[in-house]
Amino acid sequence: MTLAMFAVFLTHVLLGLPLFIALLATAAVGFLFVDPSMIPRMMPQQFFGGINAFSLMAIPLFILAGNLMNASRLTDRLMALARLLVGHLRGGMGHVNVVSSVFFAGVNGSAVADTSALGSLLVPPMHKEGYSTAFAAGLTAGSSLIGPIIPPSIFMILYASLTNTSVGDLFLAGVIPGLLLGAAFMAMNAWYARRRGLEKRGGWPGGAELARASLGALPALIAPFIIVAGIVMGLVTPTESGALTALYVALYGLAMGNLGPRDFWRAIVDTTRLTAAIFIIMAASATVSWLLSYAQVPSQFVDLLTPYIDQPVVILLLLSAITFITGMFMEEVSALMLLTPIFAPVAMMAGIDPVHLGIIITLNITIALITPPMGACVFVAAAVSRLEITALFRTIWPFVVTALLVLAALILFPSLTLWLPTILG
Repeated sequence: MTLAMFAVFLTHVLLGLPLFIALLATAAVGFLFVDPSMIPRMMPQQFFGGINAFSLMAIPLFILAGNLMNASRLTDRLMALARLLVGHLRGGMGHVNVVSSVFFAGVNGSAVADTSALGSLLVPPMHKEGYSTAFAAGLTAGSSLIGPIIPPSIFMILYASLTNTSVGDLFLAGVIPGLLLGAAFMAMNAWYARRRGLEKRGGWPGGAELARASLGALPALIAPFIIVAGIVMGLVTPTESGALTALYVALYGLAMGNLGPRDFWRAIVDTTRLTAAIFIIMAASATVSWLLSYAQVPSQFVDLLTPYIDQPVVILLLLSAITFITGMFMEEVSALMLLTPIFAPVAMMAGIDPVHLGIIITLNITIALITPPMGACVFVAAAVSRLEITALFRTIWPFVVTALLVLAALILFPSLTLWLPTILG
C-alpha cells in the first residue's frame, strides 16, 4: 500500500499537478487498499478536520502582521539599524544581510518572504562591495532560514497542533538555535570577506546615531516581544497573540500615516492567498496522515527503529536524514504534516523531549528551502539577483552544510533548545 501511494504521489508531482491534488489522489489510492467504502465518508471528514483547529488561526494572523509591517515600512527601519550595527565591519553588507534576517524573523517568520525582501535590497550593494553574485544570493537564501526558527514560526504552530506541544515552549526553544544559525552564517561571511580581501567601510556609529536608529526600529522590535511574552506568561493564546500583533502594527501604521487603504487591502489579499495555499495543502496532508495512522504505519516505523530506541542521538540523526531527503522532493508544509505523526511516537519511546524534536524537525524542514531541486528560497534568490538557477544550485551547498552543522550541534546538545523553555516556561 505504502509503495503504491508513493508511486501515485510521485507521478502526480512529476506531471506538474498542484500538490494538494497529488496528495488527495495518494489518499484515494490508499483508501482503495484499506476500504474503498471509506472514501466518501472519511476523506471529506479528514480533509476538513485537518484544518479545523483553533490554534491554526494564528497562522493567517501572523502572516497578516508581517505583511502589514512591510506595508508600514517598519522593515526599512530594521534594516537601517542592522547597517549601523554591523555595516562597518569587514564584509559589512553580508553581515547586514544576516542581521536583517534575524530582525525580520521576529516579524513574519517566512523564509521565502525574507529572501524576496532582502534579496532585492541587498544583493546589488553586496555585489558592488566585492561579493560574487552567487555568494550574495546564496547568503540571502541561507540566512532566510532563520525566519522560521526565531518566533513566530508557522512550522512550529503546525507541529504544536499535531503533537499537542506548547507553542510558547517551541517559540522559546527556537530563539537560541536561530541566533546560532545567524552566528554561523556571519562566521561564514567573515571568512569569505577575508578571503576576498574586502575592505572595511566606515567606522563605529556614534552613540546619538545608534540611539536614533534604535528608537526608530523600536516599534518593529516590540512585535516579537508581544508575541512571545504574551504566550509564555499565559496572558494570550497564540491565536490571540497573532491578532494583537496585527492590530498593533495596523494601528501604528495608520497613526504614522504609512499605511493607507490601498496598502491595507494589498496586505489582506496577500495574506488570503498565502493562507489559502497553506491550508489546502494542510487539509490534503492531514487526509494522508490519518490514513497512514489508520494503517498503523507509525507503529511499523517504530518497530523498524526499535534496535536504536535506547540511543536518542542515533534516532534523531536517522529522523533528520529521512526529513532532509523528504524535504528535498516535497513541499515543506506537507512534509511536516506527513512526517510528524510518524516520528513523534518514535521520539517519545526514545525519551526525546517533544520540544526538542519540534525544533529539529522545523530546522530540517527549513533547510529544505535551500536544497535542490525544490528549494523555494533558491528560486526566489536567483530571480531577484538575476542569476541562473542552475548556477545558484551549484553554489548553495556550503550554506546547506553550514545549516546542517548547526542542526548537528542541536542534536548533540539538547540544552541549546531546552534551556530557555526550562528557565522561562
